[in-house]
Amino acid sequence: MSFFESYYNNVIKFDLVNKFVYCKLKKIPKIRKIIVDFGFKKSSIKELCTANLALELVTSKKGKFLISKKANLFFKIKKGDPIGCQVILRKNLMYNFFIKLIFEIFYKFKVRLQKNQTRKNYYSTISYKLNNKLLFAELEDNYNLFNKNLINLNLTIVSSKTNQKEFFYLINSFKQPFLI
Repeated sequence: MSFFESYYNNVIKFDLVNKFVYCKLKKIPKIRKIIVDFGFKKSSIKELCTANLALELVTSKKGKFLISKKANLFFKIKKGDPIGCQVILRKNLMYNFFIKLIFEIFYKFKVRLQKNQTRKNYYSTISYKLNNKLLFAELEDNYNLFNKNLINLNLTIVSSKTNQKEFFYLINSFKQPFLI
């Protein structure tokens, strides 16, 4: 069990129950997954492979390629072309990556939120865009591979179905810094 998982079970759940009213314990908000991805507008095999390798080094989980569902004439993308790579972290890997984010990455700079807080399935989300990929020690050690080929790294933290007040209280209780 990760430190943040035990912290959530022992402290944050108790705080949420005292602050908000829940009929069932299953309705207490919880972080479900963290999505880490690189998205490309025009991509080559070399860029995709280096981005996938970077995701594997950072998250310690093998990534998958994202395939376009529709053709886009403006970006000259055909249907079925690879357009990025993605890793979805759950359970222990998610909490381990979350610890790395807070203690190694977010303390170095102030974080700004993107404006999408909801999705179609009504899960609460927060999205971050990291412009400097070399904040991660794994990528900095292999600077020769990743200095030119990578673009912005997108991080999305997805929570269970909640309203915004509960979601921001949950995120603040993990001591995660962000600006609105």
